Amino acid sequence: MSEQNNASVVGGKSFTAVAINCASKAGEWIKTKLGNYASLDIKYSSHDLVTEVDKGSERLIRNLIMTHFPQHSFLGEEGVEPGPAASTQALEDVREAEYLWIVDPIDGTTNFVHGFPFFCVSIALAHNGQVIVGVVYDPMKDELFVAERGKGAYVHGKRMQVSGEETLRGSLVATGLPADHQYALPLNLKGIEAVAPKVRNLRIAGSAAMHMAYVAAGRLSGFWEIGLSSWDIAAGSLLVQESGGVVTDTNGNPYQLGVRNVVASNGLIQRELIASLAEAKADK
Repeated sequence: MSEQNNASVVGGKSFTAVAINCASKAGEWIKTKLGNYASLDIKYSSHDLVTEVDKGSERLIRNLIMTHFPQHSFLGEEGVEPGPAASTQALEDVREAEYLWIVDPIDGTTNFVHGFPFFCVSIALAHNGQVIVGVVYDPMKDELFVAERGKGAYVHGKRMQVSGEETLRGSLVATGLPADHQYALPLNLKGIEAVAPKVRNLRIAGSAAMHMAYVAAGRLSGFWEIGLSSWDIAAGSLLVQESGGVVTDTNGNPYQLGVRNVVASNGLIQRELIASLAEAKADK
């Protein structure tokens, strides 16, 4: 089958196969660089790091994707200037693309730098603005989370299902510490103060994409964070949705590529989590 014909099959196996291949190859290479990176730079804040491994991973992924689908558009974190305004503009610049690959070459760079084994490669494909393929690969555990729209989500080849907790009190919930210290971090800290006493426990492990994959797998009941970018959320959003969960912004509006303040959960605790953030004025 030619590349042109492959590209015309929305949700076709060719898309998913390429995404899996890219994530696996990048993840394998990243693992060989653990503790062996040559340069470390601060981007937007001390929470926002980049190494030559991030950039090399993105080049590898982009080159592979463009080999198969040269007519597709590509949005990767390392090709965008730091900061929320640049992230928003970068997405706006490619909004009209029919097929858009959205890539975070290492989600959890700070963890990678410190040898903390919680980071991943995140690759999503959107068709006319809707995510149709999502892949999150954890090279340290060799765990591949894969979703195709309408076909379910899988890890280790087994169908994923979100957890069954019905209240915050019985839930394990995750969040993050945003790189934007002026706007997003203070709001997220207010959210932590409000939510932590209401849940079974709270986790902050440093990778939004992995947190969302864990919601999809039923390991977390929910996740929220303020000030994320499309490459942090896109793949994970489909994993959660195809596992029976719900993804919205912090006001409860349905997920779309421009969402920066996200809440993802098993669906059962979604309203309670959103209400807790709103009550603390930690939602926007």
